Amino acid sequence: MRHGKKFNHLSRTAPHRRAMLSNMASSLIQHKRITTTVAKAKALRKYVEPLITKSKDDTTHSRRVVFSYLQDKDSVTTLFNEIAEKVATRPGGYTRIIKTNNRLGDNADMCIIELVDYNELLLADAKPEKKATRRRGGKKKTEDKAVEAATTESVVEDAVVVEEATPEVEEVVEAAVEETTEAVTEEEAPTAAADEAPEASADDKEEDKKDGE
Repeated sequence: MRHGKKFNHLSRTAPHRRAMLSNMASSLIQHKRITTTVAKAKALRKYVEPLITKSKDDTTHSRRVVFSYLQDKDSVTTLFNEIAEKVATRPGGYTRIIKTNNRLGDNADMCIIELVDYNELLLADAKPEKKATRRRGGKKKTEDKAVEAATTESVVEDAVVVEEATPEVEEVVEAAVEETTEAVTEEEAPTAAADEAPEASADDKEEDKKDGE
């Protein structure tokens, strides 16, 4: 019957269960990841997370309390010197349970229980992108300044080009004026000759009339 059963006994006596969880906690602290059944992983999580929280307070009393649960000096040293620094800013939830395929022999639910701060792949994916903070109107002002600088540079370059090209322009203008004047004089010469010709013919006619008379 289940009367008053508040946790999973894991089909073991109390000393056997306590020894098993102590060994599993030591293995998890040393290797950062172990494979076990889902039921054992859930029991281990309740067992080891309070010890990790206790390791944040590095005192002799805390070390002795943790050692009474783990019974392993190496695990206690690793927990206080290495893991406590990693989880210093985490307010709980130090472990993660990832379910895997069932066990071949008895088809038991298997999983991997690991320390959250030691899975580098998930940590790399979970890092948020840093947002570029900027003041209001800062980018617009910089763009306006860049546009103004570009326009002033272009104006200065155009002025330099005009100053450099002015002598040549004057020569070209003078040559064009000379060509136009020559063309105009050439066109006016035949017209003047044509105008003089009829006058000469009129004089000849008058002389002829006088001779006839």
